[in-house]
Amino acid sequence: MRHATAQQPIRRPQEAASIRPATVQALTFQAGGQTLLDGLDLALDRTSTTVIMGPNGAGKSLLLRLLHGLLTPSSGAVRWNGRAPDRAVRRRQAMVFQKPVLLRRSVLGNVTYALKVQGVARGARRTRAQAALADAGLAALARRPARVLSGGEQQRLALARAWATRPEVLFLDEPTANLDPAGAHVVERMVAEIKDRGTKIVLTTHDLGQARRLGDEVVFLHRGRLVERSPAQSFFDQPQSEQARAFLSGDLVL
Repeated sequence: MRHATAQQPIRRPQEAASIRPATVQALTFQAGGQTLLDGLDLALDRTSTTVIMGPNGAGKSLLLRLLHGLLTPSSGAVRWNGRAPDRAVRRRQAMVFQKPVLLRRSVLGNVTYALKVQGVARGARRTRAQAALADAGLAALARRPARVLSGGEQQRLALARAWATRPEVLFLDEPTANLDPAGAHVVERMVAEIKDRGTKIVLTTHDLGQARRLGDEVVFLHRGRLVERSPAQSFFDQPQSEQARAFLSGDLVL
């Protein structure tokens, strides 16, 4: 995101009240006779980057989907400024999955279609989409079929498409898990700049370095429970739980 527009703040309709902050109360999710998330209580502020960490099977991706309203809790509640994550709330959010879900369209068409779904006026879609692709370094690939891009290019496209909709909240599920270091660096730069424009970032990652670079706070899950939550620097320097200490040391988390 190297354009002069990169540091401009998000401009949203004045009449639309913010969906932030969020609260999670006694959130539980069960499936197949198992409790996958167990009674989570959590508050997410308006602007800081929240990194959700934990070993495999801790419930990180599941929590993202519940926050975004893609799944319904078995019990408990998610509230965005007092509202359930219904369709209207989700329209003010965006999510990028670990494996990008791209349409059978051109690179540009993927972004303009997302803007159409969001209700952006037809005359503004192409201009906004082109700006997002330029920010992601994909302008030269605008006419190329999206599904022939490399893995790193696809991830950048998914991120550019999400950003073009100007979400208040952006969910990222392991955004660089399958990328080489150069591709990961580009994605991290994009995420940092999106945050600087005023979007709340909630992401999952196993990459400790990435969590240090991007995170303001860490939410640590283990076996579906919230074990620890603290500012990122405190979490990495002085983890309070035995499970977090084991995780950071690369040991098996029991």
